[in-house]
Amino acid sequence: MEPRTLDHVALWLADRDAVSSLATASLGMHVVDRTERFTLVGSDARHGKLTLFAADGPRERGALKHIALRVSALDAAAGALPPDLDIDSSQRGTLLFDVSEGVRLGLVEAPTEVEYDLDHVALWSRAPARTAQAYTRLGFRSAETGPSGAPRVEVGGAYVEFHDGDPGKPESPLLHHLAVLVDSAESHLREAEELGVEVDDFVDAPNTLAVFLRGPEGVRIEYVEHKPGFSLT
Repeated sequence: MEPRTLDHVALWLADRDAVSSLATASLGMHVVDRTERFTLVGSDARHGKLTLFAADGPRERGALKHIALRVSALDAAAGALPPDLDIDSSQRGTLLFDVSEGVRLGLVEAPTEVEYDLDHVALWSRAPARTAQAYTRLGFRSAETGPSGAPRVEVGGAYVEFHDGDPGKPESPLLHHLAVLVDSAESHLREAEELGVEVDDFVDAPNTLAVFLRGPEGVRIEYVEHKPGFSLT
C-alpha cells in the first residue's frame, strides 16, 4: 500500500456549521464543497481538508483526541483566533482549543507549502507503540516522535499520533474516517483483500473512487483516488 498524502479528516457533527464557520473565519479555510450530507473545508482543495458530515447528536469523541493544522507563523495565526477562545499553549510550538461537540483543533508552527494544511491527527490508543506499528502494514511510514512525545506514523509529511488512552467503542463516534490520497483505489482494494484487512466499503463518487478499510482499534481509513476530472477548488 502506498498512500501519498493525508487528504482529509472526516467528522460526524450535529452542527457542522459551528466548525465550518470557525474554519473559514479564523483558520484560513474556505468552503470547498457543500451538500445536504457534508461540508468540505480547506485552505487548498488538493491539500489537507476537513469533511464535516451532518449527523444526529450528541457525538462521542471516541478515538479522536485532536486535529492540528500547520502554519508558518504561530503568533500571526493565533491573532486571527476569536478572543474568547480558551487556548491551551502548554506544549511549545502548539496551540490547542475546543470548538464544539468535542472537536478539538490545534495549530502547529512548522515549515509548510500551504498555510493551514493538516499537520497531524492525534488518536487515543490502548497500546500506542503497537498501534503505530500496525499502521505501517497499511502503508503509513514509521516516524520519529514529535513534540508531544507520542508514537506516530507519517504520510506525505503529515502524521498520525497515538496517545495513551481508551478510544472506547462509541455508538455515535465523532470521527467518521481518516483519508489518504492514493493513485489507485482499486489496487488498494485488491491489496487489502490479499492482506486480510477488513474492507468496509467501496464508493464510486463523481470526483473520486475510494475504498474504506477498518484500521487498528476500529478507526475507519479511506484510500481515495482523485478522478481525472477532479475539479474542486
